[in-house]
Amino acid sequence: MIIGIIVLALVLIIGLYIYRTQRRLVAVDEKANNAISQIAVQLNTRWDAVMALVKLTEKYSRHEFETLTATIAQRRQHTITTADAINDQQSFIGQIMGRLMAVSEQYPQLQAAGVYRDTMNSIRGYEENVRMSRMVYNDCATVMNRMVRQWPSSFVASMLHFGLRTYLETDKQKTDFPPMDLDNNPAPNNSNAPAGGVDGDSPKRNPIGYKTGSEPTE
Repeated sequence: MIIGIIVLALVLIIGLYIYRTQRRLVAVDEKANNAISQIAVQLNTRWDAVMALVKLTEKYSRHEFETLTATIAQRRQHTITTADAINDQQSFIGQIMGRLMAVSEQYPQLQAAGVYRDTMNSIRGYEENVRMSRMVYNDCATVMNRMVRQWPSSFVASMLHFGLRTYLETDKQKTDFPPMDLDNNPAPNNSNAPAGGVDGDSPKRNPIGYKTGSEPTE
């Protein structure tokens, strides 16, 4: 009798653990899938903005316009459902943006166009949205991967066919964008200011690089 109660209690505990673990795995998996869906929408929006920039190049370089248009048509994915596909598309966008940067440097009038500047700023906004969704997804991937690899949750994950999640890579091309000076205000010219400050005296430095009179006191 006692053995039967113990066995029943163990079965109930194991069943409860499997039930709770399954619910947590599903919740994390759904949250990750939702983040993937949001990023896919944001990537399509970014592609629309990139295509707008490509169309602007037609006026200045027909060859670049046709090359970029054909390349995008060949490699752009409209349906994105996996982290690997997102990483591939973000890398591809980075390559296209690098090519557009090179074209804009060759044609300053293109870089100065209002539409070009507005579109670039819009792309930065889309990138920020992607960055936030990427953080959510990678957090979910960390939780999922830990549960899939650690025992005893790994047993439940294997039984229910949950696998490791691929992490999303950092959007590296964002750091390659040149700064956009929207106000066109030149930096203040301080060339007429005395080199040594108000008194015009050049500051003397001691051997360790601190200004005389301002060494840190012990």
